[in-house]
This record gives sequence, structure tokens and C-alpha cells, in this order.
Amino acid sequence: MAGESNPSGQLEDRIDLSTETTAKIEQAQELISTSNSNLHSALSLLAALEKRCRVGNDLPSLLLVCEASIQLCKDCNDDDALIATLKNLSSRRSQKTKAISSLVSKAIGWVLEEGGFKPISVSDEGKDTRERLVVCLRDITDGKIFLEAERARLTRALSSILEEAGKIAEAADCLQEVHVETYGALSKREKVEFILEQMRLTLLKQDYIRAAIVAGKINRKVISEEGMEEEKIKFFTLMTKYHTHEKDAFELAKDYHHIYSTSSIQQDDKKWIEALQSTVLFLVLSPYSNEQQDMMNRINLDPKLLQVDTCKGTIKLFLDKEIIAYPTVHQSLLESLPSFAFGGIATHWREIFHKRIVQHNIRVAALYYRRIHGSRLAQLLNLDSALLEKEISSMVSNGDVYAKIDRPQDIIRFAESKSAEEILSDWASDVKTLLHLVENTTHLIHKENMTQ
Repeated sequence: MAGESNPSGQLEDRIDLSTETTAKIEQAQELISTSNSNLHSALSLLAALEKRCRVGNDLPSLLLVCEASIQLCKDCNDDDALIATLKNLSSRRSQKTKAISSLVSKAIGWVLEEGGFKPISVSDEGKDTRERLVVCLRDITDGKIFLEAERARLTRALSSILEEAGKIAEAADCLQEVHVETYGALSKREKVEFILEQMRLTLLKQDYIRAAIVAGKINRKVISEEGMEEEKIKFFTLMTKYHTHEKDAFELAKDYHHIYSTSSIQQDDKKWIEALQSTVLFLVLSPYSNEQQDMMNRINLDPKLLQVDTCKGTIKLFLDKEIIAYPTVHQSLLESLPSFAFGGIATHWREIFHKRIVQHNIRVAALYYRRIHGSRLAQLLNLDSALLEKEISSMVSNGDVYAKIDRPQDIIRFAESKSAEEILSDWASDVKTLLHLVENTTHLIHKENMTQ
């Protein structure tokens, strides 16, 4: 700020106005103690003193005068005068940064709860005044790096006020203006909490594209640190809402597994069982892939799985290379979970559940049969022939299995036909392996005879 630096390198002259400051503040307080109508006179008295302190570089006295001025307005319950005084004092020419910080720090306690961002509770009549004061303080802190933390807290407060008034879109837009991840004055926790609030409001606004962008600002390593369990749970709970909208079962499985693996959840039997059940549910609803199979095998090794029959039985069904009967034994219990019905797409997940079972059964059939009649396979899998053909075609298209369907003869081939050269190469390889085993066995027999 101008007035706080000296280009010549010389120390600025400082005038000690502490005695006069004490006297003038007392005089101003006496004026309003007789009548609130004397507020203008008291503010004029302090305004003249404020200029002298500012020009005379008496910073301690300047801070006292500034704080006393807005305190007089607060004591007189004159909100218009309070806002006008804040604007005037903070916009004075060559105003000291510490004076502006002092004004904001004092006034912010009148609109925010101590040490937080939530606006203080007021009556219906006081809500308008509270909002005006928050807006005023945000305007004062705008563009000032030394007040970026206060601006972030005031923005969250204004967003909460707008949400309280039912203005969800405006609340979300207000919060999105602040790129808190670039702020150096905020702690990691405050940044995460701010971004989580942005996520919550964008999801509430149903702006899913922006919600995904905002979610990318969260550092997963930070929320995995000790002491950040609450933020981690909140983040992945919000992500379940996003991935439910996207109908992404595998990402939902990972979200619920992150929640399940949180230490605070592990201490509550009801919570970890529900999180594990949701993890298993969406894992079996996920498309077949190496990553999905890897996660399923890792969960199968979890000792807690033995305590939940629903999860243990379902995982075993999908890991075993055996045909699964539809519906499964534990399917009704899994479908009764709140996560299954969340978002109103339970019907979609039920269809996907059936589809994943059919796909599993087709992979099992492809493992044990080189060729089979379509009608026989449909009978084994308890499916309509048309549906079976549709699923096989879909899996072939996705590269999940190899299959060829001979409709006239009603034959499905799961093994690719080999040329004569390929067959001979396989025989040669098998013979070579056999001879190698015979040689090793002979060597071991001779070695055993020599040791006797």
C-alpha cells in the first residue's frame, strides 16, 4: 500500500497521538451515551483524528480510532452508518493495510461464528442486515492478498445465507468465484472444506460437469492423512452422488471402499458393514475387467468379509468358475441397501445385475465348451435364445469372449478354428514339453539311486 513504503529509504516521521486518541475516543463515547442522535458528531470527531493518525504514521492509535468508529455504530445499532464507516475507512487514500485488517477482523466477528465460516443466527428482521454486512466486507477484502483467508470465509458465509434463502444456484455461483486452492493463507483443512462445499452446492444445483471439475481439485493424499477422516468420508460420499448420476458402478465400488477403509468407519460395526456391502454390490455390477477382478480378489482376502455372509457369498459366486443361478441367494439383501435405491435408478441396477450374471455364465461356458448348441446353452443358463444371442454378440463386440454363432445349425463356437500349421506347432510344443519332463524325471531317478 502507498504510504507504507518509503522510496527514499528513509524512516517516515511518526507523531505520537496516543494521549489525544484516548481522550477523543472517550469523548465520542460520551456523546453517544447521552443520545444516539449524536453518532454523526462522534464519527466526525474520530474521522478528523483518524486522518491525523494516518498521516502521522501513528499505527497503534490509528487502529484504536478505526475500531472505535465502527464500535460506536454497532453500539447505536445504526447499520447504515456501520457499513458507510467501514467503506470510508477502508478506502481512504494511503490507508494502512493493518488498519484495514483490523476493521475486517473486528467486523467479521459480528457476522460469523467464532473461528468458523457459518453466519451467526439472527432473527428474520436481522437477516437483511447480516447479508449487507457480509457483502460489504467481501467488497473490502476483494483483491487484497493479506485478507484472502477472511474473504474465503465471508464467501462461504454469503453462500450459506443464499442457500438458506433457497437461492441454490446463486449460492453455488458465489462459491465458485473463489479459487481457494491458490490461497497461501489457508490451511490444507480449510481449503479441502471449502472445495467440498463447492462440490456439495454444484451437485445440489445438478451441475455435474462442474462438480467433476471441482472434485479434481481435491488432493487424495491430503484427505488420506491422519485427522482428515471426516473430510475423506464427506468427499467420497459426494462422489457417490456424482457417480450414481453417471451410473458408473465400478467408481461407486471404489468410493464405498474408500469410505469403508476409513478408520472412523471401521470403529462402527453398522457403518463398515453397510459400506462393505455397498462396495461388493457395485463391484459385481461393474463391467468385467482386470481391474475389477483384482479389486474383487483383494476384497476376498479381507478378514472382515467372513463376518458378513452377504458379501462373502456374493464374492465367492463371482470368483468361482461356475454357473450362477438368477436371482442369487443374497441378491434381495443387497438390493435392499440404501445405496441401491439412491438416485431413483434401482430398476437400472436390477437390470444390470441380471446382465452381469448372464455375462459371467457365458464366460464360464466359454471356458468349458469349445462348441455347444445354442438351445442347450440357453437351457443351461435359463435364458431365452434371443437374449442369449444378444448378450454373446455384445460380449464379442467388447472383446470379452471369442464366439461364432452358426444359426442354421444352432451351434455356438467358443474356440477359434486353427490352421493345420498351428495344430502341428501345438503338437510339437507339447511333445517338446513331454520330453523335457521325461528327461528331468530320469535324472532325478538316477540321482536317487546313487544316494542309496
